[in-house]
Amino acid sequence: MKKPRGFWFIILGISLTTKLGFLVAGCGFFDVQTPVAEAVAADSSTAVSAEPNYLRHTVKDIGGAEVALTAYAGDVVLVVNTASRCGFTGQLEELQELHESYSAKGLRVLGFPCNDFGGQEPGTEKEIASFCSAKYDVSFPLFSKVKAKSAPKHPLYTDLTERSPEGVRGEVKWNFTKFLIGRDGRIVARFGPAVSPTSSNVIEKIEGALSAAPSKAL
Repeated sequence: MKKPRGFWFIILGISLTTKLGFLVAGCGFFDVQTPVAEAVAADSSTAVSAEPNYLRHTVKDIGGAEVALTAYAGDVVLVVNTASRCGFTGQLEELQELHESYSAKGLRVLGFPCNDFGGQEPGTEKEIASFCSAKYDVSFPLFSKVKAKSAPKHPLYTDLTERSPEGVRGEVKWNFTKFLIGRDGRIVARFGPAVSPTSSNVIEKIEGALSAAPSKAL
């Protein structure tokens, strides 16, 4: 049966409309990729900006006095969980060397005695201070004992281990784990217990952080 001419115009119209619809839909799909990509970038930016300022905490020094870590704003800070009876205890000498070499340039080595790992810091604060001073002539700031892993974990270590960027985040596994914090209060690097404080890698990161413009912003 012969189809009327109008029938073929209808079919052609439907075909063109369908193709145009796919084209428009396709263009719309590609258009939304830019906003989605921007949203991802925005989320990433938000995540970075949400990273805590690690110097926002208040701690107690080895004598029990409260110290606001904001006092170190604008400095480069090396946070280390120390222990007096550890195989890495000799690193106290190297940490003191860093302190003597770079403190005038803005490096602050902060020692946080911790008994979480192997029970290797069982002494009192007075005993710890006496040991560090007598055996290693430590003059960089030491603080009261903290819990870096066991409950209740100190808020500073909660930030360092749970709210830091990927690649840095994760529980402290042993004594003398080192966290390097830049002048802006954000984390620069993390070094394991076996990494010497005066190794070329650590020195490179410290000098790079010190080269940044001083900032007092929190």
